[in-house]
Amino acid sequence: MPHQLQRHSSGNIRAAFLLNLGFTLLEFIGGWWTNSLAILSDAVHDLGDSVSLGVAWYLERVSQRREDAQFTYGYRRFSLLGALFNILVLLGGSVFVLSRAIPRLLHPEASYAPGMVLFAVIGVLVNSAAVLHLRQEKGINARVVALHMLEDVFGWLAVLVVSVVLLFSDLYLLDPLLSILIAIYVLYNVFRNLKATVKVLLQGVPDSVQLQSVNAELLNIEHVCSTHHTHIWSLDGLHHVLTTHVVVDQNVSLGEIQSIKEQIRNLVKAYDISHATVDIEFGEGDCVMVEVGD
Repeated sequence: MPHQLQRHSSGNIRAAFLLNLGFTLLEFIGGWWTNSLAILSDAVHDLGDSVSLGVAWYLERVSQRREDAQFTYGYRRFSLLGALFNILVLLGGSVFVLSRAIPRLLHPEASYAPGMVLFAVIGVLVNSAAVLHLRQEKGINARVVALHMLEDVFGWLAVLVVSVVLLFSDLYLLDPLLSILIAIYVLYNVFRNLKATVKVLLQGVPDSVQLQSVNAELLNIEHVCSTHHTHIWSLDGLHHVLTTHVVVDQNVSLGEIQSIKEQIRNLVKAYDISHATVDIEFGEGDCVMVEVGD
């Protein structure tokens, strides 16, 4: 992803952070005004969201730094720390919601419905604006931040539905029931993003790339006899890395080697691999890679 697009991603996370922080302060005021424990609880939850969004924004900015003597691949993997932090906050928030919602199934509490309607409408608008800022981002960090915001949109939609119903009835059981359903939805998406993040951290082959296909296309290049030590992994879920050893005919000319390199460059671009290290060898005995093992 170009550096300009990375700055765009950081700016969108910043916008989401500022929107969320501003609305959190408004929630505390609204919770006191309406004497609503539900809104105050959501304010505490959103305060945690604001902290995690601030961390995500900072780490997204750090991830834009170029390589140096300490981090030779650059700082892109720092964005994964932001994703992990947000995942942990989402897990904690969901557990907190469940711990409050389940007891209320047994002992429903009355709420001030008109105040809930007002803040629900504001909450939907503010968090929807944040989601719109992040809707086209592809990085794991930005996706998890967007999930944060989408969780809040659904949460406020649920509050809006419940508060409208409570204007005309005493079905207070709806509030905790909807909260539980939202928490289950959020947990499902959290574990899906956690799986993707852990795979990147463990240097698994990206889902968008098939190792067998890459090897097959390398072998289809004229004068390529075999490949070995082929590894594909991702820095941050967007920027992929390829390393491989390519064995060619011993009698190939310099011009043919240049042609092989050009075809490999085109292959790398087709698979959205941003960094590739290819060692061209003239026979299996030419490999100088040092294996570390027992």
